[in-house]
Amino acid sequence: MNSKTGCAAALILLCLFSAPGEARAQAREDVPKVEVGVQFSSLTLSDNFNTTQPGFGGRVTYNLTESVAVEAETNFFPNELSFRTDHSGGRASQAHFGVKAGRRFDKFGLFAKARPGLVHFTKTQRVSGFSTDTFNGETFIFPNFRTQSVTHFATDIGGVIEFYPSRRLVTRFDAGDTIIRHGGYDAPRFFSGELEHRPSAVTHNFQFTAGIGFRF
Repeated sequence: MNSKTGCAAALILLCLFSAPGEARAQAREDVPKVEVGVQFSSLTLSDNFNTTQPGFGGRVTYNLTESVAVEAETNFFPNELSFRTDHSGGRASQAHFGVKAGRRFDKFGLFAKARPGLVHFTKTQRVSGFSTDTFNGETFIFPNFRTQSVTHFATDIGGVIEFYPSRRLVTRFDAGDTIIRHGGYDAPRFFSGELEHRPSAVTHNFQFTAGIGFRF
């Protein structure tokens, strides 16, 4: 988890466990069960030169209790990435499903979340073969690349702050680490005409989301 996410999680845990009993007693007992919302999201991809992509999406939450909920969220990032790597490129989209747990007060709530899911990229760069070129009597071998879409496993971990302007309305802010597991792949050894296998790797990517929802 990166430093931004660590600080946010630490702050949320501090608030949760240091809140006075009087404030905790003000939590709503009749929390609506279902929340449906829309949001803006920004995802900073460490694998793609820390490029930040803006996007939008939707969320559905079901409150099991006042403190624990399960939820599903999807986001779409319409702008194509300027760079293509072995792991990312083109347009990104994501889908996550998991748990949100914390403490709810009269006008706001503090939660931690853990949601596994998938992240998809439409255009990554993968080697498709090799070609040769002769220069000054010497032969050089160059890799050829193809465009390929890929889907990676990912986990969204972080913190959530909610505000309740009314019983039916909620505004929400998420900050977290979208941990992406990139699968192994074959990469070229330049000028050799050979491939070498590179193992799977994990990257940490800061994500911020702000949205509004309706509670039923």
